[in-house]
This record gives sequence, C-alpha cells and structure tokens, in this order.
Amino acid sequence: MLTQHSPDLTPDESSGRAHVLVVDDEYGPRESIAFSLSGEFKVDTASRAKDALAKLQAQTYAAVVLDIRMPEMDGIRALEELRKIDPYVSVIMLTGYGTLLTAQQAMLAGANQYLRKPPDVEELVQSVRRQTMATRLRRAQVRASTEAQGLNDALKLEIEENAPHLWRSRASVELVHDLNNPLTVVIGYAALVAEEAKLLEKRDPETAKKLVDYSVLVEKAAEYCHHLSENWRLASKRVSAFQLVDLVQIAREVREVLFFGTTAIQMEGLAQANVRGSKFELMRVMQNLFKNSLEAGATVVVVSWQEVSGKMGMVISDNGSGMSAEAGKRAMQGGFTSKSTGTGLGLSICRHLAGAHGATFALESVAGQGTTVRLVFPAVPIG
Repeated sequence: MLTQHSPDLTPDESSGRAHVLVVDDEYGPRESIAFSLSGEFKVDTASRAKDALAKLQAQTYAAVVLDIRMPEMDGIRALEELRKIDPYVSVIMLTGYGTLLTAQQAMLAGANQYLRKPPDVEELVQSVRRQTMATRLRRAQVRASTEAQGLNDALKLEIEENAPHLWRSRASVELVHDLNNPLTVVIGYAALVAEEAKLLEKRDPETAKKLVDYSVLVEKAAEYCHHLSENWRLASKRVSAFQLVDLVQIAREVREVLFFGTTAIQMEGLAQANVRGSKFELMRVMQNLFKNSLEAGATVVVVSWQEVSGKMGMVISDNGSGMSAEAGKRAMQGGFTSKSTGTGLGLSICRHLAGAHGATFALESVAGQGTTVRLVFPAVPIG
C-alpha cells in the first residue's frame, strides 16, 4: 500500500544538500546524470520504476529525474504512482523520444519539467536546482497551511464550546480570525528564508535576490500582524487615524503578501483610487473578501475601481459557488458560515470596518453563479 509523504524537509535538504533520485534503466545515461548532479546534490539512483517507488516510500526527495522509456513500468505510469506517494516533489521527465504528445502526457501526469535526452549538463543542473527550490516552496506552503488549519480548528472548537458567550468576546475572536492568513504567510516565508540562508553560499545571485524578496514579504506580513495585535492590546474601539491611502496599491499588496501573488485575483479600472482611511484596516477588509471568494471555489476574482458621483467605488466579483439570499443575509449578520473551515465572521468584520470608514457595503450573491461585493467610500475632501 502506498503511503503519502508529509511535506517535511529531508535531513540532507535542511543541511544544505538536496536529495535527488535519478531513475533510468540504461546504466550509462543513469550514471552520467548522477555524476553530473553529485557535485551539488546528494544523488540516489534506480534502474526500474518499482525500485524508485520503493525508495520514495522510504526517503523524501527534493527532485526526481525520471526517464519516460523504461521496461515493466514506463515513466508515465511510474509518475502516476509516484504522485500517490509524494505529491510535492518536483519531477523532471527525460526522453529521447521528444514528441509533443509525449510531453503533454508527462505534464498531464504531474511532471514539473520536460527535457530531451541526453540532456545538456548545464541545463540539467540548472533545472534540478530550480526544481528543488520549487519543492521546498511547495512543502513550506503546505506546512504553513497545515499550521493555519490547526489554529482554525482550535478556534472553531472554542466557538462551539463557548457559544453563549461568543458575542461578548467578539473582539478576541475577530483578532484570531484576521491573524490567521498573515500568520500563515509568516510561517511559510520564514521557513523559506531559513532554508535559503543555509544554501546562500552555494547559490547564484538570482537565488540571493529571492532570499531578500522573501524577507521583505515576511516583514510586511509581520507588520500587519503587529498592527492587529496592537489594536487588541489597546482595546481600541475606533479605527486607527485616517490618512490618504490608495485602494489599488493596498489590494496589490494584499494579493502579493497574503495570497502568494495568485493570478486568480485580477484588477481593472482606475490605476489609483484614493480614499481617507487606515491602510491596515482596509487590508483586513480585502483579506477577508479575497479569502471568501477563493474558499468558495472562485478561479477568478475581479477587483475594480471607479468614481461614483464623486465618491470612490470598489467592486469585488467572483465566479465562486455563491449563496442564497437567505444565506447571504445571515452571513452579513455574523456567526454563520457554509464553509467547513469557516468561522462566520468575515463579512461581518468587513461591513463593520467599511462603516467605520463611512463606506456603504452591499452584497449580491446567487447560488452557483458567484458573489459581488460593492463598497462606496466618501469623496476625499479637497485641501
């Protein structure tokens, strides 16, 4: 029976040498590839797909170099079985039969990259280097998501056990709810920074730049967490001091920092949308609305801005599962959710914060057709 790997680093990855498995039934090409990679990676080899699968069950790898053309079990079938064991490891397919159909089959089966055989040595090393980094990123994101799910499960249990007192401690619950996403990012990127720091001396300038970029994202997410916790510490009932802020820039930062730059969140309309408000409180609004859309199965979330009678309008539309009119009404009141991982607080928080900014908040949703949220902010005073 195949056992799926947990997304943990191998001892070799954490110490600086990523573990790579080379699978090829031909001795010469297999050993040549292994030798080419051995200067930078810890390399294991297998001459048959079944031997490779046995190794994958016993050892977590950062990348697998897999020949497509093999006896007993070909590379496409081996890849399908491999993904049952480890869905996160990067797989580079090799073949001397470089047809488009073969490449398509490999990618559909779950390959991450496709190279002609025999591969150019420099291209091979760069590909493995790039794919091991991608594996670390996927594992870090999964670990972060698992941590966040644990926090969310604990929160739901607390709500169930203390339902009679829920709304008396609403501020505490809201804080935990809104810290969930940025904390996930902090955990994920912090793990990446730690891993890349250990490999920095062996990496090229491009990798060093990535390390700096990750650090910037960690700093932004931590700054957001600090704002939320500081608001709770001061027990403030009012929104932070307002200043001129750009909704478009805030939305871009939320997409980049809290949602890993997902292309599902798209932006159109005005290039700049200035209002008076608190940057971090408006980040909370967008965080919750984007998260609701994506968790409702949306593959496209369109955010747009336009002036409405001198006021600033912001519309967030998605193609998710939507909800009935009754469900939408209950969700706006708070304490209701249709999601297995939800707390029922997101829309209520958004409506409260929008109101504190003097903005109107309207929700339109149809079950099976998606949801649209419309906010209209007061005009920015002149002078």
